[in-house]
Amino acid sequence: MADFQQRDPGSPAFWDERFERSFTPWDAGGVPQALRDFAAASAPLVTLIPGCGSAYELAFLAGRGWDATAIDFSPAAVARGKRCAGAHAARVVEADFFQWRPDAPLQLIYERAFLCAMPRAMWPQVAARWAQLLAPGALLAGYFFFDDAPKGPPFGIDRARLEGLLQADFVCIADEAVSDSIPVFAGKERWMVWRRL
Repeated sequence: MADFQQRDPGSPAFWDERFERSFTPWDAGGVPQALRDFAAASAPLVTLIPGCGSAYELAFLAGRGWDATAIDFSPAAVARGKRCAGAHAARVVEADFFQWRPDAPLQLIYERAFLCAMPRAMWPQVAARWAQLLAPGALLAGYFFFDDAPKGPPFGIDRARLEGLLQADFVCIADEAVSDSIPVFAGKERWMVWRRL
């Protein structure tokens, strides 16, 4: 990893370089079980998947009839996501999360290694944007990475800081252990569902 030129994870070029060189240790290669269970127990929701990478979850949800859109600001990630999404490739869009606008009111934002990919200084902006995009009653659901290692990505968070970011706008309605984590997240992530207040 020492020979990577790009060092700023807040830049699309950082992620382009890693996708182009197939250095994606955060890529689970499929759809995690908690999302499968969540989708099975829910009616289809208008869903945003920010920082989608390979977009496996987009293909899964769209295949179940969900109105899902996956976005990433890295052109290389979007190209990979479109390939993985197959028939649903048009739903994978190159866009900046902080500028993107939904065509219809969102009912769900799916979190999968997006917050922990962002530099910690950007977390308040991410949380504020989640709150801005979701109306009362809508959901923020997915995986949250708890770790205190100073370097990243992934940049881990502690529970108090996560609650501090979200508690003004969200209430946590589910918090569960994860049994099928990939090595980089093993033992350090939780499946959580937050409802917009």
